[in-house]
Amino acid sequence: MHTETERCVMAVQSKDARFDGVFFTAVRTTRIYCRPSCPAVPPKPENMEFHPSAAACQRAGFRACKRCRPDTSPGSPEWNVRADAVARAMRLIQDGVVDREGVPGLARRLGWSTRQVERQLLAELGAGPLALARAQRAQTARTLVETTALPFGEIAFAAGFSSIRSFNDTVRQVFALTPGELRARAARPAAPHTPGVISLRLPFRAPLEPSNLFGHLAATAVPGVEEWRDGAYRRTLALPYGHGIVALAPRPDHIACRLSLTDPRDLTHAISRCRRLLDLDADPVAVDDRLRADPLLAPLVDKAPGRRVPGTVDPAEFAVRAVLGQQVSTAAARTHAARLVTAHGVPVDDPEGGLTHLFPTPEALSGLDPETLALPRSRRTTLLTLVRALADGELVLGPDTDRAETRARLLALPGFGPWTTEVIAMRALGDPDAFLPGDLGVRRAAEGLGLPGSPAALTARSAHWAPWRAYAVQYLWATDAHPINHLPA
Repeated sequence: MHTETERCVMAVQSKDARFDGVFFTAVRTTRIYCRPSCPAVPPKPENMEFHPSAAACQRAGFRACKRCRPDTSPGSPEWNVRADAVARAMRLIQDGVVDREGVPGLARRLGWSTRQVERQLLAELGAGPLALARAQRAQTARTLVETTALPFGEIAFAAGFSSIRSFNDTVRQVFALTPGELRARAARPAAPHTPGVISLRLPFRAPLEPSNLFGHLAATAVPGVEEWRDGAYRRTLALPYGHGIVALAPRPDHIACRLSLTDPRDLTHAISRCRRLLDLDADPVAVDDRLRADPLLAPLVDKAPGRRVPGTVDPAEFAVRAVLGQQVSTAAARTHAARLVTAHGVPVDDPEGGLTHLFPTPEALSGLDPETLALPRSRRTTLLTLVRALADGELVLGPDTDRAETRARLLALPGFGPWTTEVIAMRALGDPDAFLPGDLGVRRAAEGLGLPGSPAALTARSAHWAPWRAYAVQYLWATDAHPINHLPA
C-alpha cells in the first residue's frame, strides 16, 4: 500500500481511518509522521512520503505526531491475512519475542538465519526486527507512563528496555518529549496506582459489532477461568513472567482493557493476546465489501456490519477445548473443561472474586488418568494424544505457526476431522479463511438463505468469499438464536 503514492495521498486528504496502521505518512518539512486520519491540515503532496511501519518512520528520522499519536494505530491487518514467514515474524515481534529471546530467537522460530530475518523485514517494512521491537517498546512505555503512576525506572524495564538511559533516549527520539512531559500531557491524570493494575484503550477499525464477539466468549466461558461481569469479559492469563487477569469491555470507539499483572514485563504480551482474542486488527470494510458482493450474504452484512472472529489468548488451551466440544452442547463442553481446570489448573487470587485458576497446560494434562475423564473412550484417546503432542513439542500452535502444515499435523491425529481442524485454524491460528462447511449451524443457516446445503457444494460456493470465509461463518452463525450470537445483559 505504501508504494501506491496516489492512493495514499487520497487517503490522507480524505482522513480515511480505514488505513490507520496500514501505512504511515511522514512529512519532510516538519520531520513528523502521522496516521492517515490525522485531524491536522494535510501537508502538500510533494512534502509527503509513505512508510509501511512506525519503525520505518523512526528509522528515517521522523518523530511521532503529538496530535494523532500514530504509534497507537491498530495493527496492520496484512499480518493476520498473510501466512508467509514475514507475516509470521511480525506476529512474533508483536508478541514480544524479540524482547524475550532476541533476534536469534526470532530467527530460530522461523527457521531462518538472523541475516535472512534482517534482510526480509528491511525489504518489506523499511526496518529490521530490532527497530520494530524498539518501536513497540516505545509504545508500551508510553502506555505505562500515561496510565500508571509507576516510577520511570520500573517502566523502563517493564517495557523491555535494557537501561533507563535507553528508555529516556528512545522516548525523546520517538515522541520529542521526555517521559515526564509525556505524563504531564496525558489527556487524563494517571489513576491512583494499584500495584500491578493497568487500564488502557485498545483501538480498532470501525465498525465493530460486539454481539457475536463477546456473546461467544461469554456463552462458552469456562467457570473459574472466564466470566462475564458488569458488562465486561474477564479471564485469567498465563504469561511468560507470571500470570494476569484481564477485563475487556466494548465501547463505541475502543475496547476498555484493565489488566492485573504479577509482572509488568508481561504487558506487551498481554496486549497482543487480547488483540488477537478480539480480532482488533481486522479490516472490517474490506471483509464486509467482499461478503456483501454475494447477494445472499449482503442482507446479513448490512444488518450488523463489522463482525469479528473470536480468537483465543492461548492456542493450546483452545485446541483442548475444541476436542472437549466435539459433538456435545456448549454447556456440556464448559462442564468438561471446568472439571479439568479444578483438577489440574494452577490456582490464582482474584481480588474481585469469580476467577480461581489458570487453564491447565498441556504438560499438566499429559499425565492425567483417562479413566477420570467423563468422555467416550475414543475422545479420551483424542484428548490425550493432543496434549502429549503439544507437551512434547511435536505439535506447535502459535502466532508463528505455518497454517497449512499445522492443518496436516492435526488431521493426522486420531479423532481429528475437518470440523475440529478448521475451528482450531479459525480461532487458535487466526486464519481468516478457515471454513466450517460441515458445521450444523452453518449448514442450517445456509439452507435458510438458499445457499447449498451439502458441505461440498457450500465449499465450492464459498470460494467467492475468500480470503474472508471465517467472517462469513460468523454472519451465518448469527442467523441463529443461540446465546453465542448475543451480547449478554
